[in-house]
Amino acid sequence: MSLDASPAAEPIRLVAIDLDGTLLDDRKQISPQTIAALEEVVERGVRVIIASARPPRSVRHIYAALKLQTWQINYNGALIWDEPGKKTVFHRPLPGVVVRQIVEQARRIYPGVQVSCELMDRWYTDRRDDEHTTETGRMFAPDVVAPLQSFWDVSMTKILLLGKPAGIDELETNLEMVFDKDMCLVRADPDLIQIMDKQVGKAPALKMVADHYGVAAKQILAIGDAPNDLGMLRFAGASVAMDNAHPAVKQAAQWIAPSNNDHGVHAALVRYGLSS
Repeated sequence: MSLDASPAAEPIRLVAIDLDGTLLDDRKQISPQTIAALEEVVERGVRVIIASARPPRSVRHIYAALKLQTWQINYNGALIWDEPGKKTVFHRPLPGVVVRQIVEQARRIYPGVQVSCELMDRWYTDRRDDEHTTETGRMFAPDVVAPLQSFWDVSMTKILLLGKPAGIDELETNLEMVFDKDMCLVRADPDLIQIMDKQVGKAPALKMVADHYGVAAKQILAIGDAPNDLGMLRFAGASVAMDNAHPAVKQAAQWIAPSNNDHGVHAALVRYGLSS
């Protein structure tokens, strides 16, 4: 099939794109040709949605660079954020009682684990550890540094557990066994576990966003690379995985694009007739 003919069964009216490992290259940048392609997509009247594990504050500069005016999906779907209006559209936190149980269990099993909690774009922790951190942690300082007991009974948008991969392996096995009915656990990095409420996912969040814009699932193109993208790729009518994607993501996708370092998102937009 030629690149100027879309393989989608329906016209694409919404594009949902993951950030790290997908839209962003390994330097955490977006290539000029991809920016130009996304501008063309928006000019065609197609909605572009950022769907990320990140909080709003570490997406804001990307959102501004792309001149987007749409809702965005943050924290793997635990938050839907209206950036133009600077307001929350949807929020599903972990209940405080579950937060406390998970944090206590994590520190019992792995006393040195770095515990960070995110609540509505604010970062709570009892200590900062730059050896094990996230991209957001490299960009911003914690909002609250205090004993865990001072905030672990509060409902939180997301818990992050960081440390040496061997310790994180043990935590993942134990926490999934004990708290499977209460939490959604995401392991996209060797030194990081992300924990949200059980009902959280990019797919249900994407459905809410699509419903708001009056777009059917079959009119959505979803692009991702990691296991936390699987839900939205399966939900969308058209799905693309980066060449650098996890094997399960490649298996689920309808098409494999070049890697995030080789303008893969641009290639996907061209393939689906959204950019020249």
